Amino acid sequence: MAAEAELIVTGSVIRTADRRKPVVEAFAVRDGRILDVGTSAEMRAHRGRDTRMLDVGDAVVYPGFVDVHNHHAMAGRTDLFELSLPPSLALDDILDLVRDKAQTLPQDAWIVGGSVSTTLLPTLANTVTRHRLDEAAGGRPVVLVEDSRHNRWASTRALQLAGITADSIPSGGVTLLDPDDGTPTGVLLEAAGIPVQEAYDRSGGLTEEQHIAASRRGVEILNSFGITTFQDAGVSTDILAALAALDRSHELSAWVVSSLLINDEIFGFDPIGAALIDLGEQFRTPHHRPDFVKIFLDGVPPARTASFLEPYVADAVHGAHFHGETTMDFDELYTWLRSVAERGLGAKVHCTGDGSARLVLDVAERIRADGFRTPIQIAHGQFLADDDIPRLRALDVSADISPFIWFPGVIPQALAEVLGDRAEHSQPNRALLDAGALVAGGSDWPVSESPNTLEGLQGLVTRADPLGRAPGALWPEQAITAEEALEVFTINAAIAMGLGSETGSLTPGKSADFVVLARDAIAGPADEIVHTSVRSTWFAGREVYTAR
Repeated sequence: MAAEAELIVTGSVIRTADRRKPVVEAFAVRDGRILDVGTSAEMRAHRGRDTRMLDVGDAVVYPGFVDVHNHHAMAGRTDLFELSLPPSLALDDILDLVRDKAQTLPQDAWIVGGSVSTTLLPTLANTVTRHRLDEAAGGRPVVLVEDSRHNRWASTRALQLAGITADSIPSGGVTLLDPDDGTPTGVLLEAAGIPVQEAYDRSGGLTEEQHIAASRRGVEILNSFGITTFQDAGVSTDILAALAALDRSHELSAWVVSSLLINDEIFGFDPIGAALIDLGEQFRTPHHRPDFVKIFLDGVPPARTASFLEPYVADAVHGAHFHGETTMDFDELYTWLRSVAERGLGAKVHCTGDGSARLVLDVAERIRADGFRTPIQIAHGQFLADDDIPRLRALDVSADISPFIWFPGVIPQALAEVLGDRAEHSQPNRALLDAGALVAGGSDWPVSESPNTLEGLQGLVTRADPLGRAPGALWPEQAITAEEALEVFTINAAIAMGLGSETGSLTPGKSADFVVLARDAIAGPADEIVHTSVRSTWFAGREVYTAR
């Protein structure tokens, strides 16, 4: 006698992301897991008196989307507690919103938010513009992140509270000084912004309840886009505690893999490194897995903090032979990855230049020779040397790609200014797949404005902006098929974060995580994928989002 199902889902098209049965008519769910898949007639054998029947009609079912790279708590915090700025805003518009926000706050309150376009940074890097920010804020401390989330713009009062003066420059990162008076402009690149973050935290920061609310809100937003699994790319103990608390109270409606920071070039979290890794296990719950570490191996190209094999476009500050640099050399990176491997953890390594990516691959070769199979992700991997692409498969290193941030627009423009023609040859996704590499999709939200996986799917297929904000296509020869794109954002991403046996496909035994879409998004015109609406999202067999 067939096992009785709690839920049977039927529809005209159900895509499983399982190549053994890529499309089925129905599947059965029991105890939050996929019990069986097949035809509608086959699933009727699992129908009992109490079985709930869900016929989606003309709608279509996909596995729940998987996002291998986001910062859910940061996005939730911005949505609930901070000044949210679209990166398209001009300086005057930003100042107007800061002024409006200031009028609602006590005199000593911080204004925190973002993001500011990276292309605005040269305009902001002077004393006159910093004073305009001071005026808008009424003298309050202000810190706004730019769109890569690696850099900050701070007001005079924020600099004072952080102890940043012409005579006291942060040791890390780059503090941009006014060329006329030699004072800090408030534009702080990479780790130079950490003292400001620490000053904000000393003022009180967020409460434990607010951290939980931020994580809850981040997951809610992800669920609304059909996402049921994600990897947070850099967490603090506050975020770890929030996720564990949500799961223990049965409020966590997603599989979450957390990445514990080894080094911290941008966030200002404490502790990091071995101390944080030692704490990680206490936050493990059924659906929250602190299974990865995060290493910042370089910065971002527009700030010339990414590491490249070939030099940047020449400028007055760096000259004609500047390649950027990595935060670690071979020996230090090897020591960390070896230590991580011995602990049974995976590693997400931030690499936005081909120089840093090569260093990861060189170290991975040594790690594999030592006999360790620990998961290693090259995060972003937007620039890779041709010779290095086959090495990802050979060394079992996955590519964590974020197609949301390379659409023609502000970021490619900023890349072109520092890289020249090389900027047009980023995200070699076709080449990676052809070489057999595991390619996993991520949004890098809120660096991207939205975590909408459908935007990512369309971008991978068309290599163009799904929302029509900018003309043209980026290296169209690197387009992949719609079916491949769906795997990138489902089973591939799940495997990359160590959850391939739990989720990522509608396969018997796996968690019943799925999204109901208004139509079969990948079956129609590629330039209409993004216009598909999410009807509902299901996690472990229960509905966690319903469109209104």
